[in-house]
Amino acid sequence: MRSGLRGLAFALAPLTAAALWGGMFVVSEWSFDSLPPLTLAFFRVALGAAVLLPVVRFRGERLPRSEWRTVAGLAGWVSLTMAAQFVGTDLTNASQGSLVTILTPVATVALGALVLGETVSRRRTTGVALAVVGTVVVLAGQYDLSSLAGGSLLGIVGLVVASVAWAAYTVYGTPLVREYSALATTAYSVAASVPMMAVLAAGELAVVGLPALPGLGVLAAVGYLGIAATAAAWYLWYRGIETVDAGTVAVFFFAQPVVGTVLGVLLLDESVGPEFLAGGTVMAVGIWVVSTEAD
Repeated sequence: MRSGLRGLAFALAPLTAAALWGGMFVVSEWSFDSLPPLTLAFFRVALGAAVLLPVVRFRGERLPRSEWRTVAGLAGWVSLTMAAQFVGTDLTNASQGSLVTILTPVATVALGALVLGETVSRRRTTGVALAVVGTVVVLAGQYDLSSLAGGSLLGIVGLVVASVAWAAYTVYGTPLVREYSALATTAYSVAASVPMMAVLAAGELAVVGLPALPGLGVLAAVGYLGIAATAAAWYLWYRGIETVDAGTVAVFFFAQPVVGTVLGVLLLDESVGPEFLAGGTVMAVGIWVVSTEAD
């Protein structure tokens, strides 16, 4: 049985990760239109690895050779997630992208049950369903959902693939996180994805040509993506899994669009309506139901 304080401590890590990912909604306008998607994804993981590797080496954390195959598999899921997410984002509109991300926690709960044997209780199912409904209400107030028919089918498929791939990265990394640490698993899987993404980025640039030199805004956005949204957020995501199962951590992913909306209000002078408060409340109840399941 977890105490209330321990439950709060576990919740802070994935919730902070979701908040950092929510910030991507704000910085995306500065980066997605300036760099080709696969190239941007390469810079994101390369910068993330450059931050994480010195930290893990300083702490003396290593993974044995026997785990290298697992790390390579996780790196493959990372690369698939990044490539599909950035290409999908480039080909779809905001409402489509936001709604498709709801699949990530749902897929994580399903994979957690299939791969790790985690229990999908009635309470967890209810909490996830509430979080889905609340998130849809939030997004309905933020975006014109009538635009769902627009965009590219290929882009939507890409975002679906990215959602499932991130769920797989979460679930298949769980045994490694618990055997060693969240930091080591994150650092080495991100580092192993760098050469994979380099190949994809090189192929992209060979087709579309070199982009113009980025300005300070683009560099700042890439810095945020690499340091905050990758190095910090991915570590914090796995940090939650050190304590509870993947399905419980996954529900905090629903907070991402809510944080993005709040940041949009604070930094971009956007406005919110009653849908945000109503949907956010329902979503928060769903998160609370799942996260307190074992209390």
